[in-house]
Amino acid sequence: MLYLWIKALHIIAVVCWFAGLFYLPRLFVYHAMSQDTLSRERFCTMERKLYRGIMLPSMIATLVFGLWLLHLNPAWLKMGWLHAKLLLVLLLIGYHHVCGAQLKRFARDENPRSHVFYRWFNEVPVLFLLAIVILVVVKPF
Repeated sequence: MLYLWIKALHIIAVVCWFAGLFYLPRLFVYHAMSQDTLSRERFCTMERKLYRGIMLPSMIATLVFGLWLLHLNPAWLKMGWLHAKLLLVLLLIGYHHVCGAQLKRFARDENPRSHVFYRWFNEVPVLFLLAIVILVVVKPF
């Protein structure tokens, strides 16, 4: 029964983390398009609260519950699909931190990129989500 609770909490944390990973780059699109100081300040506040209040705790919870699941099922470490998933999770953590660095650039009013860049940047977590879910559900290798 404990396993099922941990798995449920892991999935909830993943959903919350991805919600932030989808929304923060969308805020970057609008922030890059904003012209007035009031809008830029409002976007900075929204981005900071999303990153610190939702994304970071959700990422940490995802990792804690995921590692706990691995602790309960160490045989998974012998499966190739899990190695691929863990590599994607490491890359996703990198993407998360790139978002954090971009947030800081916006806060310093040092954004060198256009809204078009952020529209493409916003699609990256979709690719991660597709690959990770397919690996976990299909277990192709």
